[in-house]
Amino acid sequence: MNLSFQELKDFLDEKYRQYDTPEFISSDPVQIPHLFTQREDIEISGFLSSLIAWGRREMIIKNAKKMIEITGNSPYNFIMNFDEKAADKIPNFVHRTFQHADFLYTLAALKNIYQNHGGLKTVFENAFKKSQNIKDTLIEFRKVFFECDFPLRTQKHIADVERGAAGKRLNMYLMWLCRKDKAGVHFGLWDIPSSALMLPLDTHTANTGRKLGLITRRQNDWKTVEEITSALRKLDSSDPVKYDFALFGLGIFENF
Repeated sequence: MNLSFQELKDFLDEKYRQYDTPEFISSDPVQIPHLFTQREDIEISGFLSSLIAWGRREMIIKNAKKMIEITGNSPYNFIMNFDEKAADKIPNFVHRTFQHADFLYTLAALKNIYQNHGGLKTVFENAFKKSQNIKDTLIEFRKVFFECDFPLRTQKHIADVERGAAGKRLNMYLMWLCRKDKAGVHFGLWDIPSSALMLPLDTHTANTGRKLGLITRRQNDWKTVEEITSALRKLDSSDPVKYDFALFGLGIFENF
């Protein structure tokens, strides 16, 4: 499509308003943290759900619900009481290449984060306060996440943006927790400004972005995340990732 700047902005603003509605929640993994009201439950269930957010959305939601059921529908309480005895009682959990060993390590890492680092909110907010950018925030989080004795295989499930990964699931998680959303889809619970967030780049948003001229790069990597987020900041500098609704909706619901 060959649109002028104003035509592009009007088009994406219209699509953003179309998809940023409470109805969006029921078809998206963001529905999992919406099951809770306590902040810690929201952020832990959101992290677990975002961690397996690739593949068919129906399967993502189904398996995210399984994880929450394993925690007794009380993620924070479960994490704080997690130990080897609890690990032995957990039924086998697999989502595509995310294996049971990855799940067990994730639970142990979350316990370390809440026991020794003040929780996910504190880790992400402190990292952002120090760096004032999302890339370094994600690098710092990854270091904290892998502080414990971890299986090597689990490393591939936490994006290494320092090595160029797009970090789709981590950026999506930050969007859920940080973005101030009048429609109530996102939570706005953490003190990281919406203006700093980076687009959760996946196949749908990338393909739509290329068709609209927001991306010139062919790879779906961190440099492309920077390119498309920079383009979206020109459309709305205070909330560039709101257009994730538009790009994702156009790609998955409209086969744009």
